[in-house]
Amino acid sequence: MMTTHPLRRNLGLDLVRVTEATAIQAGRWMGLGKRTEADQTAIRAMLNGINDLDMNGRIVIGEESKVGTHSPLDSGKIVGNGAGPEMDVVLDPIDGTNLLVHGRSGAISAIAVAPRDSMWSPYPAAYMEKLVVDREVAHALVKEALDAPAAWTLAMIARIKKKTIRDLVVFVLDRPRHQDLIEEIRMAGARVALRRDGDIAGAILAAIPNSGIDVLMGVGGSAEAIMAACAVKALRGAMLTRLAPQSPEEHRRVIDAGLDLSMIMNQNELVRSDQVFFAATGVTDGMLLDGVTYAGGFAVTHSIVLRAKTGTKRMIRAERLLEDMFDHEDAYTHSPAASQSPFDKEPTHAHHPTE
Repeated sequence: MMTTHPLRRNLGLDLVRVTEATAIQAGRWMGLGKRTEADQTAIRAMLNGINDLDMNGRIVIGEESKVGTHSPLDSGKIVGNGAGPEMDVVLDPIDGTNLLVHGRSGAISAIAVAPRDSMWSPYPAAYMEKLVVDREVAHALVKEALDAPAAWTLAMIARIKKKTIRDLVVFVLDRPRHQDLIEEIRMAGARVALRRDGDIAGAILAAIPNSGIDVLMGVGGSAEAIMAACAVKALRGAMLTRLAPQSPEEHRRVIDAGLDLSMIMNQNELVRSDQVFFAATGVTDGMLLDGVTYAGGFAVTHSIVLRAKTGTKRMIRAERLLEDMFDHEDAYTHSPAASQSPFDKEPTHAHHPTE
């Protein structure tokens, strides 16, 4: 007979300890230009942290389809110590690795969990189209909005928020694929907040009233979409998504997997439970969270913790002693074996996005 484990109310606080530790480890690579080392450090830190938690977790969707490399945090991997409830997990040790290694703003570390089989998995899709608004506009975000001209959607948002379209700010990833979208937004009269990476933070900002971001539009990672849906649901915002393959190879993989390219899903279909916990910690300074600072043997972190059932949002500043924290990580990262680690192996179906 299977033993069931009740969800603890403080599970979000357990998760934020993991993102704090990951952000502290990752932040040491800021501006050094070493993407592989930063990724490996963050992945190992998050894996070590989450495997200490009382849960039987399964990663719903990882990053391997998008980034083209395997890691211990691939889709389907089991995490946690196995002693707690069965959970779906989606995580990103560093959302915005390029931001981190080039010393730019907006990199975060994030995790979300929900009861087993409640998260929809878009695997092997790497990219999804997204539209995110806050709770003030949520009631009006019908699925047809994802196919509507940007000007129509922006006019609707402006009317509900009692703003002019010129007052609106739209978060869009700065990618060649968004050139037409950006021009359409500008022609409608709205302002555009372009960011190279970090659409998890962008989605959260769009879902938080009066954050400075009114809406997120465009195509981003599928793993980030599921994680964003967890946060948006907790914040009582609204989100629309649809698969958006960015290469013929990805299109073929999605069709072969039997996924429907025309299906539009909202946050409640992406995550079919109210027992959702989300945590994120800033790695570098950004619009959502401050980055890690180091001084006198301590690190200071800034995090957000969300619980969907109660709609609770906590902003947490924490100070952590750094003693012995980096010894294991430095020994791994700088060892000769690091260059032959399983992180660098090519997956069977890798997709390398064109920037």
